[in-house]
Amino acid sequence: MALAPGSAAQTGAGDDQHIDAPELRAFVLALFFIFGGITSLNDVIIPKLKELFTLNYTQAMLVQFCFFTAYAVIGIPGAQLVKKIGYMRGAVAGLLTMMVGCLMFIPASQSAAYPLFLLALFVLASGVVIVQVVTNPLISLLGPARTAPSRLTFAQAFNSLGTVIFPKVGAVIILGSLATVTAAQLSGAELDAYRVRETQAVVNTYLGLAAALALVAGVVWLNRNRLKGESHEASSVRGSFDLLRRARFGFGALCIFLYVGAEVAIGSLIVNYMQQAHVLGVDSETAGSYIPWYWGGALVGRFIGSAVLARITPGKVLAGCSAAAIALILVSISSTGTVAAWSLLAIGLANSIMFPTIFTLACEGLGRRAADGSGIINVAIFGGAVIPLMTGGLADLTGNLTLSLLLPALCYGVIAAFGWYAVRPVAPLD
Repeated sequence: MALAPGSAAQTGAGDDQHIDAPELRAFVLALFFIFGGITSLNDVIIPKLKELFTLNYTQAMLVQFCFFTAYAVIGIPGAQLVKKIGYMRGAVAGLLTMMVGCLMFIPASQSAAYPLFLLALFVLASGVVIVQVVTNPLISLLGPARTAPSRLTFAQAFNSLGTVIFPKVGAVIILGSLATVTAAQLSGAELDAYRVRETQAVVNTYLGLAAALALVAGVVWLNRNRLKGESHEASSVRGSFDLLRRARFGFGALCIFLYVGAEVAIGSLIVNYMQQAHVLGVDSETAGSYIPWYWGGALVGRFIGSAVLARITPGKVLAGCSAAAIALILVSISSTGTVAAWSLLAIGLANSIMFPTIFTLACEGLGRRAADGSGIINVAIFGGAVIPLMTGGLADLTGNLTLSLLLPALCYGVIAAFGWYAVRPVAPLD
């Protein structure tokens, strides 16, 4: 990927000011693809580490907890950093942080210590958060305001493309290396040696990612002065949280928390769910090959949803998709075989329009404070840490992985209620 040299300037007048640098869109789309793929790769790592470290479901879900906790910890500081150093330098900082996280898998593997893997994932996710802080507003600025929604939808499709491709490759490289012997059969030095040997597949995967991230960071650094007309408005961190007192926004932020949590929880359990005897009873590599179908449903659904949302009230579409997700969960937990498998995977299609629709409905009427609202919603993505951990805990408590899906179903129920609530118009913020 090469970016043309030169400078960019903000053009236009009034509310339609934008950065005249159309060639940078390829760079932004590449970042959407990268952080989407890296996030979904957790779904492949979880069953791998679960077997190697003989973890229960609660312990295995610490992978998602540590990854998505970065959104709560780094979200607002990351935004302040980007405001201080600018979009391009901010992207470099995020990419280099991601690279450091990938390299931390080396000592984690050599020590065969699960906590070090979790620390590496937190550092990796911190970089992802910073990159996300850059990409979301930048894609809107790289063109006229009237076409910003279409650019954002197109960029999210690249994000979904990453979530389809990365798990597919990861399932072959990471899960395909699982040995015939299991960690539960070993102890002492033999167990440590087994863990080091088997986690090498994880290390090799992330070393490849580190090399790719270094290359992209180098290209971005060479274009660090490309956005000459860039400017940022100062805002109070404490003042941003005052928006939660606004009923529409507070309800919407809660739903972002629940949506991301439900989506991640289901994606994280696909491999173990498919391996159950009453579902498909397949090996881990075969089960991992089903993950792209879940995320691929979101990819297809975004194109379908963009057309549907142009004709039907967004709140009603959100409520309908949430109801469909609940129905699919109930079908899956009450059936067996391919019906149980594919009804679970089809939830990805129902998920497709939820994040952008919740985001839009929650921020409706915020006016000049829309940027502050976006920052708070970025923190609400922390739901991806909490809900999967609670789902894993429910699976351990009941001894039934299938019944644990009732927690994501409850999340979708709240989101459906928000959809109907948001059908009513909202008064603009003074």
